[in-house]
Order: sequence, then structure tokens, then C-alpha cells
Amino acid sequence: MSEPMVDPNAMPEPGRDAWMAVGVTTLVFFLVVIDVAAVNVAFPSIRDDFEVSDATLGWVISGYNITVASLLMVAGRYADSLGRKRLFLPGVAIFMLGSMLSGLAPSAGLLIAARVVQGVGGAIISPTAIAVVLPAFPAHKRSTVIGITGATGALGAVAGPALGAFITDAWSWRGIFLINVPLCLIVLAIAPKLLTESKDPAATGRVDLLGVPLGTAGVAAVMFAIVRSESAGLTDPTTVALFIVGIALIAALVRRSAHQDEPLIELDLFRHRSFSSTNLGLAFYSMAFTSGFLVNSLLLQELWGQSLVTTGAALMLSPLIAAAVSPFAGRWADRVGHRWILTVGSLCCAAGYLGYRLVLTGEPAVWNRFVPMSVLVGIGVGATIATWASAGLADVEPAKFGTSNAMIRTTQQVFYALGISVAIAIISRGAGDTVVANYHLAWWFVSGCYAVSALVVAMTFPSGSSRSRVA
Repeated sequence: MSEPMVDPNAMPEPGRDAWMAVGVTTLVFFLVVIDVAAVNVAFPSIRDDFEVSDATLGWVISGYNITVASLLMVAGRYADSLGRKRLFLPGVAIFMLGSMLSGLAPSAGLLIAARVVQGVGGAIISPTAIAVVLPAFPAHKRSTVIGITGATGALGAVAGPALGAFITDAWSWRGIFLINVPLCLIVLAIAPKLLTESKDPAATGRVDLLGVPLGTAGVAAVMFAIVRSESAGLTDPTTVALFIVGIALIAALVRRSAHQDEPLIELDLFRHRSFSSTNLGLAFYSMAFTSGFLVNSLLLQELWGQSLVTTGAALMLSPLIAAAVSPFAGRWADRVGHRWILTVGSLCCAAGYLGYRLVLTGEPAVWNRFVPMSVLVGIGVGATIATWASAGLADVEPAKFGTSNAMIRTTQQVFYALGISVAIAIISRGAGDTVVANYHLAWWFVSGCYAVSALVVAMTFPSGSSRSRVA
């Protein structure tokens, strides 16, 4: 039985405890984001300590990403069935344990294993951190809440490399992980008093026991194929086989989900135009988002030969602007709807990367060309990065928040990885060739993905706000 529609105007305005709960869950999200960004800076120190190759060390990132992506749907389904608070708190504990084990790891192999443990915690936190607080807010306030989360993520992206470099220099790369432990302990101490339990009232607590391994293995195989393609190439037989197996398992899961009472994938969610439009548009947006920042980082360091300090400073403006814009974008989405905010924001990103293509050459032009063009990208990212999540949840009943958010995050993670794989393939054309033509082609790819994302949402997303659609 579906949950009855609730008029958002009938819900009381959220009180102080509700906003404090948002602060607690946002802190955990900040830790997850900042940790991923900081690890990249610590790579040389980790490599020197363990004396391993870059390929082996790459699994410190890949092991975490594959684990998160493959478990998101399972975590979201169990959150809705068993309770968001009931899963969120153990998720924080597991993330804390993985962080502690990572900081104490005596070898590269054990560090990778610890990062997998951390990924399990991250997979639980990602769909529940928002889902556990949103039911306390009326529909017309939810985009604002998610906008705050988006601003926090942008700040984490800015602070991550700088904080990682500072901690590594002053202490050790291990400090990047160990600093999470006391902060997670604080969250675990205060969160139980602030968070209220919520779940799908129609759920029985049973989950499709065959669907869980199908979905987990399917997404893991696709992610593993994408990660493998970065070193072995897109046409490598093992890569192709993994991709085919993954798609086949996901297809079997979709078919099975159509006939289950509590499936891993809620196919009914795609009946909401806002949800299906968000997932399709977000797929192209995610490919552009990660690959764009990677290409720009490689441009500054590899092609232009800039120092790590200069690179960090040049890349900082865009996320700072995004952090400032994101909360306002959430409020505008609450009032006027998501359609044109996402469209205009994605077009700003597309125009920014098209500008890089048109004005940048092989000669360094960091402050007079690159940084000014980053302003446009920052505005676009600020308007969209958190608005995608609130758009996907705009018309979803609160009982399905965990499952729907997990499906959106899965789309995001898979296409993040795919975008990076394509960008690496473009930049490394010609066996390590780094001529500016490769960067031009990469910017065309990024700009095109952003433009397609804007076109998808403009043509398919419903008009008006969620408040007006409920009315």
C-alpha cells in the first residue's frame, strides 16, 4: 500500500533540533568528501613509505569507490526497510573503524583492505545522511537542506587537498585517516539524541535475498571494468567481459525487481518524471564533473608545469564559488522548481569548458585566462551539484527516501568513474602524449556532456516546484 500524499503546507516548520540534526549528518558527509580529496595529495608519501607502484597504490582509491558504488542500493533499501537512523549510526561506526585501520595500516595491502572497510561505511552513510533528516522537513524546504549538503561537499573539495598537504607535511599521511576517529566519536555521541527514526511504514524488513547479490555483483563488475579500462584500455577482453557480465546481472535484477514486493530497485520510482529525468541527466553531468576537474588538474601540473601550491590555488576558486551559490540554488529550487536551475547551471558549466577549449593553449595562462573562466564553471556547479539530489527526491514519498537517494548516488558513482576513464583515455592518446590537442578534445567531451545534461533536463523534467505539483 502506498503512503498517502501529504500536503507540504500542513507540516510544521522544522525546529532547532531538526537543523542541528542536519549539521550532524552534514559533518559526516564532509568527512567522507574531504577524505577522498585529501588522499590524492598523500599518494607520493604513501608510495614512498610502502615502496609500491602507482598501479597498486591506485587501488587505495579504486577499492573504496567500487565498494561504495556496489553497496549503495543495498544500503538504501535496508535503510527504508529497517530504519534510516538504525543504519546511519552503524555506518558512521564502520567508517570510523575503516579510518582507524587505514591510519594504522602496516602495508599497502592492508591499507587497501582498510579502505574497503571505510567504503562499506561510506556506502551506508551516503543514502542515509540525507534520508534520515529529510522527513522532518516539508517538501518546500528539502532543496534548501540538500543545498547545504552540496555547499559542504564543495568546501570539502576545496579544503581536502590543502588539509591533506598540511597534515601530511606536519605529521604523516596517516593523520588524514586518524583525524576522522575523534570527529566520528563526537557524531556517535550526539546523533542518537538529535535524529529521529523513520522508515517505509509498509516495509516488512525483508529484502529480496537474490536481488541483493545480483545488484551488488552487477554494479561491482561494471565499476571494476571501468577502473580496469584506465590501465588496460577499453578494448581489453577482460574489461569487455566484466562489463558484459555486469550489465547482464543488472538486467536480471531489473527483471526480478518487477515481480518482488520489496525489490532492491524500486521500479515504481521511475514513474515519477522528476526521478527518471534526474537519473538520465545526472549520468551525463557526472561524466563531465569528475573528468573536467581531472583534465584541469593535469593541464596545470603536466602540461603547464605548475607547482602543487599553484595548482591548488588555481583550482580553488571554482569550488569556493560553488559553495557560496549552492545554498541559494536550493532555496530557488524550493520556490520555482528544479528544471531551469539545472538547465542554466549545466549550460554555464558547458560554456566554461568551451571557453577553456577556445582560449587556452600550450602556453601557461593561469591567472589571466584559466582562473577567470573558472568563475563560470563555479556558478554552474553551485547551481547544480546539490540540486540534482533534491530534484530526484522532489516527488518521491518520504517512505522511499533511502532507496531513491541510493539509486541516484549509484548513477553518480558509476558515471563519475566512467568520466574519469574516458578523460584518461583522451589525455593519454599517443602513449603519454600531452600535446594541447588532447586537452582540447577532452574539453570538447566535458562541455558536450554538460550540454547534453542540460538538454535532457530541459526537455524531460516537469515544470514548477514540487510544492505546486502536490497542490
